Amino acid sequence: MQSIIEQLDGKRAAAREGGGTRRIEAQHAKGKLTARERIEVLLDRDSFEEWDMFVEHRCDEFGMGENRIPGDGVVTGHGTINGRTVFVFSQDFTVFGGSLSEAHAEKICKVMDKAMQVGAPVIGLNDSGGARIQEGVASLGGYAEVFQRNVMASGVVPQISLILGPCAGGAVYSPAMTDFIFMVKDSAYMFVTGPDVVKTVTHETVTAEALGGATTHTTKSGVADLAFENDVEALLELRRFFEFLPGSNREAPPLRPTDDPDDRVEISLDSLVPRDPTKPYDMKELIEKVVDEGEFFELQPNYAGNIITAFGRLGGETVGFVANQPMVLAGCLDIASSIKAARFVRFCDCFNIPVVTFVDVPGFLPGTSQEYNGIIKHGAKLLFAFAEATVPKVTVITRKAYGGAYDVMSSKHIRGDVNYAWPTAEIAVMGPKGAVEIIFRSDLGDEEKIAARTESYRQRFANPFVAASRGYLDDVIMPHGTRRRLIKALRLLRTKELENPWKKHDNLPL
Repeated sequence: MQSIIEQLDGKRAAAREGGGTRRIEAQHAKGKLTARERIEVLLDRDSFEEWDMFVEHRCDEFGMGENRIPGDGVVTGHGTINGRTVFVFSQDFTVFGGSLSEAHAEKICKVMDKAMQVGAPVIGLNDSGGARIQEGVASLGGYAEVFQRNVMASGVVPQISLILGPCAGGAVYSPAMTDFIFMVKDSAYMFVTGPDVVKTVTHETVTAEALGGATTHTTKSGVADLAFENDVEALLELRRFFEFLPGSNREAPPLRPTDDPDDRVEISLDSLVPRDPTKPYDMKELIEKVVDEGEFFELQPNYAGNIITAFGRLGGETVGFVANQPMVLAGCLDIASSIKAARFVRFCDCFNIPVVTFVDVPGFLPGTSQEYNGIIKHGAKLLFAFAEATVPKVTVITRKAYGGAYDVMSSKHIRGDVNYAWPTAEIAVMGPKGAVEIIFRSDLGDEEKIAARTESYRQRFANPFVAASRGYLDDVIMPHGTRRRLIKALRLLRTKELENPWKKHDNLPL
């Protein structure tokens, strides 16, 4: 018995040591934590239960038979974040460069399968050199097994990827299919083909950071949601983000009690919208002033800034916010913003999170670039997402709601449950000037007539009462009472029941 215990202790020590002291020191020298250190920061103290610590690869090619390390380059198991269960896998770059073998993949698949069965989120801490070349097709098959789990888990349990090192080639497709991707600046990168291949094929010279670093993916491609300065900041922010999410599609998001009064009045909101209809204002100020304790978690803040997607709380309950941002492109919808918001709305709908939409949209962004790149189909994604969603949907029009963009932004016509407008709201096919120049084209040479007709049009349509008279708005509310009205509406909708017609799945305009 004593020999078995000693053998067990030896294997545990070997697994915890990973690739050895030298490689651990090299990891630290780069400013990176090890796989186990990351889990310690992410999870509650002493909550982690490790699975498959003794798993080893089964490859004998290229001398691999004499080089086996318990755990095989990935630490897997479950623990808690603020007392709530979560499954985790953390790739260990000190062991075979974190490369994925058949056994490595099996470990990841096991925790993903169990997460779906028990209804708990999966967090992947990615730091891997890719497929283990020595195993050939077996490692590729391992990736495909993980991909299949990503697809099956989609919409069942939240999936979050944190990229803390390299993630290249086929490895990128697993994070791409998860719900959220966070990255660490200067040490994490994602790309399908690396700088050397790019140079060979296209003769472009580019660094790994410029090609697929955190800044690139959070500002240009939109692949990642947020970038952080280092491992610790990323892991602590991930803990904070986790608190907004439910465990699975079978439960509601967690309730966090608050001392912030439901009927809190924000008089400053009455002057948020400028009198000049062409002057911008910061829509984030509105979100900050209505949510509990002014706290919200914005996603993709540096990408498609003309629309805001964020999680916050109202009356202690998680809410997803979608809001046009007049500070960027006047709040117009374009390809990037439509895709960004559509994916967010669909996530909220998957996981029972109500959606609050703040609208100030002059329309879709015009131009050949948008048309050539498919604004019609991409814009339809956002329309489709809002129309398909069955979660509670509350909409507030703060200023402009023009043209088809009015329909798209969770209007009453696509099953918006409760739709409000501020007195400053303007709901029309287009702005007064453009409308008059089309309707009264024959008067274009007469500036006085055009000015008079524009003012007449503005008085008639640049207010919310025409829409309200048709029942397209449920009420015209004062800005200072927005928080109270939103909380009342969402509480009313707690017991909402709505089902879409039976179908195998929809055909989203991809």
